Amino acid sequence: MRAVWIALTAACLGEAAVFLFLVWPRPLHLSAPSVAQVTEVSEAGARIYMPQRVLLGRLGEYHDELFAFLMLDHYGSAPELKGLPVMLRADEGEGAAGYSIWIRLPDDLVRGTSLLAQLRADHLTSEVYYRWVTNGEFRTDMERTTLLTEAYSKPAPDSLDRLDDSELKTYLGSFIRFKSLTDTRIEQGTDPRLCPLSEEQAVRLAGDMIAVSRFYDVPLSLMLGIGAMENNYMNAPGDLTHTIWKRRPERGDIVLERRRRRVLVKDDSLGVWQITRKELRRAQQLYRKDKRDYAQLPSWLRPPKKLDWDNVEPAVLTTYAGLLLRDLLNRCHDDVVQAAGAYNGTLRHPNLRYAKGVQLVAQYAQRIAGNAAGVDPLPASANVPSVLMPPGGLVRTSLVEKQTSLPLTN
Repeated sequence: MRAVWIALTAACLGEAAVFLFLVWPRPLHLSAPSVAQVTEVSEAGARIYMPQRVLLGRLGEYHDELFAFLMLDHYGSAPELKGLPVMLRADEGEGAAGYSIWIRLPDDLVRGTSLLAQLRADHLTSEVYYRWVTNGEFRTDMERTTLLTEAYSKPAPDSLDRLDDSELKTYLGSFIRFKSLTDTRIEQGTDPRLCPLSEEQAVRLAGDMIAVSRFYDVPLSLMLGIGAMENNYMNAPGDLTHTIWKRRPERGDIVLERRRRRVLVKDDSLGVWQITRKELRRAQQLYRKDKRDYAQLPSWLRPPKKLDWDNVEPAVLTTYAGLLLRDLLNRCHDDVVQAAGAYNGTLRHPNLRYAKGVQLVAQYAQRIAGNAAGVDPLPASANVPSVLMPPGGLVRTSLVEKQTSLPLTN
């Protein structure tokens, strides 16, 4: 019995100790933000702000630094963002995309979120998302953005030959995808036929352009400029209503009208390079007479011996574009500007305004790709306190990555 009493006593003491541990008063440590939102109401209206903080709005997230810089440059030239500082941040941590672009908003939550909502309506962002950051963090990000911009703004190299094929494909792929995603028709959704290139498609097209430009000894920058000017590298038909009169129809022609000794046929254009039916026929004729060893080209770039006018592979159209440009260069005595103008005009009447556009795009692409290899990765954003606050009541959607004179030379 004595042992039983001892055991019962020990159990009671243990339960009492547990009870006292649970209910005994102890100091409670709470972490509270050092600053809080302040609301001011005046005759002018309400203002919500955070002392010693800067309000930023996020425009986009990206995993590729070069692509993120191209978007930064794009946003910096947008009229809707005139006067608003735009910055590129390197993000880290679980779930981070890698890089994000932010703008400084008015330090008033009401005005700031209203501006973001307007930018969303203008297709400059697909979300309404903001954060308060310290003045120090804002200055750091602006300084890093300035350094990155200066690195990419160095003069364009005379040649991209110093880059190996892997680097060149990657950099040009980013540029090609950027151009397709920032096409006005894509951003505003005005042409349902157009589809921006995926990262894989853009890199594949870049590789095809490199191979074709080398095979025909055509300046790569010329192909880059024309691909952007024609359709921003997107594979879609164009000039659907364009027609021409001919003496007689040829194989593959779609006859719309017949008159004495003449026929009216369709002359719409195809793909990235907007090659018309007339130009496609000429390209096939040039190919049949060509003495080059086409076994040096990848199999998917080799034209077929017999052309199916209505089913030409997009990659083969890149080969035809290179062949047509080589022919124009030969006939223009390697005058790149004249050849570019003749691509969109004629040999007698080259479109020199178009050629100037080709030149500007080529310069921009060459500068970006040429400098990309020497740019150090942007360091991660300073690890200082910030307050992320997706505003209640506003729609927040997942962001889709949106996705310009030097002589034109290789």
